[in-house]
Amino acid sequence: MARLHEYQGKQLLREAGLDTPKGRVVHSPDEVDEVVRETGLPVVVKAQAWTTSRAKQGAIAFADTAEEAREHVKRMLAMKIAGFDITDVLVEEKVDIAREFYAGVIIDDAKKTPLVIFSSIGGSGIEEIAQRNPKNVSRTPVDIRFGLPLYDARDAVRLTGVSGKLQGELGKVLVRLYSVARKWEARSAEINPLVLKGDGTLVACDSRITVDDYAVFRHPELNIEIAREFGRPPTELDRIAWAVEKDDYRGTFYFIEMARGYNRGEGYLGFHGAGGGGSMMSMDALVKRGYKIANFTDTSGNPPASKVYRAAKIILSQPNIDGYFGSGSGVASQEQFHSARGLVKAFWEENLSIPAVIRLGGNQEDRAVHILTEYTKDLPVPVEGYKKDDTADFCAERMHALIEDNKGRSGKREMPVPAAPEFDAKDPYTFDTPTGTIVYDHALCRDCKTKICIETCVPQILREENDVVVLNISRDEAKAGKCTECLACEVECRVGGNAGGRVILPVPGLDEYRQTAASNQE
Repeated sequence: MARLHEYQGKQLLREAGLDTPKGRVVHSPDEVDEVVRETGLPVVVKAQAWTTSRAKQGAIAFADTAEEAREHVKRMLAMKIAGFDITDVLVEEKVDIAREFYAGVIIDDAKKTPLVIFSSIGGSGIEEIAQRNPKNVSRTPVDIRFGLPLYDARDAVRLTGVSGKLQGELGKVLVRLYSVARKWEARSAEINPLVLKGDGTLVACDSRITVDDYAVFRHPELNIEIAREFGRPPTELDRIAWAVEKDDYRGTFYFIEMARGYNRGEGYLGFHGAGGGGSMMSMDALVKRGYKIANFTDTSGNPPASKVYRAAKIILSQPNIDGYFGSGSGVASQEQFHSARGLVKAFWEENLSIPAVIRLGGNQEDRAVHILTEYTKDLPVPVEGYKKDDTADFCAERMHALIEDNKGRSGKREMPVPAAPEFDAKDPYTFDTPTGTIVYDHALCRDCKTKICIETCVPQILREENDVVVLNISRDEAKAGKCTECLACEVECRVGGNAGGRVILPVPGLDEYRQTAASNQE
């Protein structure tokens, strides 16, 4: 689910005819005076962050003067919540609260229908409110064909003990809230608190709206950067990773940064999973061993080696991780040597300086572990590969042992920039792949005795002609997907051939990110 900030959700509510407090978002204390002139005093200042209990974290505060509001804005813009910066602060009028309600529309997956929830008691912790006061909460399923008629909405309010004119007004709020959820294809749309002011008007004082990931593309006006659920705005690495995934449907690639601002030696690991359940089990094993997870990454569903390679490059762009840990499902049906090749290519380009433990359980695991361990023997640090019968706890122990052994090395991990060395082919032969370019140096290819790339090319699209390797399909066919980017033409060629093949797989924005990271290390 893609979340909207409170101020974004309130804009959608206003468009549907619902009242919200006067105010707007600011990005510096200098903007506060103008907002105060528009809203009057007192005001409430709210850091825009996807977290619960903002008030307890100092992310909501009240101000009786403009100076006080400026100080709150300044403080909140300097805050970090869950390790991430606050960039938006909402300043709005303080509302005179006579009574609070809760109104929500969620998708009930079990019943396969929208569900309207109303509580005559508002405030934080609606789940706890429902448990303590079940008679004050109603749940109304909605037939998607007909929507939410006003009489059903009024009945939902009546069931909680509200009567009279207020019942009708609250019913109208529910109808309009449902229209917001329906229009924007929300998985959930909540107002909490929905406030009855002293003058009898109803105002949405907070808003939480999440849009279905698969509907985001239909609503570009929402300006949702990444169609996934985040607990905070996406980071630059999140954006770089999403650009890799969004148009490449071959398997899954999920990346999210889970921590920032840590130092080398604090036990943060780059995590590379494959399959949700196995990944969770593996992360648990690391946490039990005292380590922390810098990122969560999942490459599963039979991804091409190129996607695993890009995932590894992005994970290794976190400059202060102490190790690289890969482990997921132990019974994956995908051929694990594809993942091994992707990792090997990334580790080569990085001249890996942190130890790696990779569990590649599943189909062709023996071949995968051979590629992973034998092809990386010349790297500065060990890379250990394990199979499905090696437990996550055992692999976590190995990770710990390798990190301890690596502590005597240089304490500063240099970030390589640019990310990959140039390939100066004397006699180039090139063709495009779905997401990159393959270059053969026929000057080296002619002297190759094995032509091992032909033998190990998974889609079998290569042939030998006049002592060199060429396509046996058209270039257009290769680019359209006949080349599966198995990376054999570089990885196997370098180990068992004459190193005449190179696969160029750009990761847009990553070199620029690394340059910034490298300058910040200085």
